[in-house]
Amino acid sequence: MYEFHGWFGISEDPYEDDAQSLRSGVEELRARIGTVQWSSSCKVVLDVFNGLPVVTAAGQTNHKGYEAEQLDELVAYIARRFPGSWGLLHDRSDEGDLPNADNAFRVRVMRRGESRSASIPSSRRAIR
Repeated sequence: MYEFHGWFGISEDPYEDDAQSLRSGVEELRARIGTVQWSSSCKVVLDVFNGLPVVTAAGQTNHKGYEAEQLDELVAYIARRFPGSWGLLHDRSDEGDLPNADNAFRVRVMRRGESRSASIPSSRRAIR
């Protein structure tokens, strides 16, 4: 099984966005998200909360497949197009196909448009 849960605040600049440029970029992002063709057990949406554009993604599939590839592409696009963005993405696979994450959650942290990964041990190991 592969599962993922994440959110990203969308910003072109870590300090102050140009409203018109951000609005244009968000429309590009909305169009890109509109092309995502995931199974019914996965979802990605672009919402606006208190004026802040936020991308939320979540899902579970039987195997790590095209959804994971498209999710990776989307995260890379957000980082590249919106260098002031921030957020978290947790994903886990029980098939040993995530580096250094043997059935544990991998956490990708986006800060100022850069994404870094770390592993969180599975709860079974953490309890021991």
